[in-house]
Amino acid sequence: MTLRLAFMGTPDFAVPSLDALIAAGHDIAAVYAQPARPKGRGHKAQDSPVAAAATRHGIPVRTPERLDPEEIAAFAALKLDAAIVVAYGLILPKPILDAPRLGCVNVHASLLPKYRGAAPISWAIIGGEEKTGVTTMLMDEGLDTGPVLLTREIAIGGEDTAGSLGMALSELGASLLVETIRAVRAGSVAPASQSGEATFAPPLKKEDGLIDWKRSADEIFNFVRGMDPWPVAHCRLGNETLRILRTGPLAGEGRPGIIEKADGRQLVVGTGGGLLSIIELQPPGKRPMSAASFLQGRRLMRGQALQ
Repeated sequence: MTLRLAFMGTPDFAVPSLDALIAAGHDIAAVYAQPARPKGRGHKAQDSPVAAAATRHGIPVRTPERLDPEEIAAFAALKLDAAIVVAYGLILPKPILDAPRLGCVNVHASLLPKYRGAAPISWAIIGGEEKTGVTTMLMDEGLDTGPVLLTREIAIGGEDTAGSLGMALSELGASLLVETIRAVRAGSVAPASQSGEATFAPPLKKEDGLIDWKRSADEIFNFVRGMDPWPVAHCRLGNETLRILRTGPLAGEGRPGIIEKADGRQLVVGTGGGLLSIIELQPPGKRPMSAASFLQGRRLMRGQALQ
């Protein structure tokens, strides 16, 4: 049975879910996405990944700055069975939540109630979690507090970044969404209240990427992975800002933020617990490079400080 749906999402993460619904034969009456934003060197306005995908499929796209009464009325006029929300970026007011016959179904990239909020993938890695997953839920007026429909787990690998884990979760979320819609339509899933301790995953800002060298090497290793691809972990070396792209914890002790080894191939820094090898980094105006390549053009000394 085909359902009449609206899809509300913006970034790359949401595109597999939209594609999966279309492939499953559902009627997508409209796609809602954030407005086009300036990007690139030319700062030209570019459609979001979801808006671009919808256009390729010939689906009407709406990009309101806010969900005002006029937009709410237009949404209600769609006469939807359900709305699907995947990383949309706007808070849905109660009239929107109440308009579809079966409610609004959200795909969230964590095992709720852990990591409620805008950046669950990054914070799960930063938090040193060994697993995470995807939750589908019926939305209410709270921040990711609605009753759970289905969940799926996935392991977090030691080399996973927020980018690589996000790609895996986006595909997992797409398949779980199709399964969820099938179960909701059949009445074979009972929404269940969230249980367990809630944790939060607030939005990340550029300044959040600054490395705190007083943390342990393991914590900084997780932090660097969780900040990739955005906002990217960084530190200061003199007057330069270095983007730190890949690291590895090492045994041993050192002073937090102090270079303990710079021998032409290895760049090792002390932390609040253990040593950290900087494997890949990016100086200002340069491409990403190995520590060995970086050190070829530098005369770094043991005892210099990173801030």
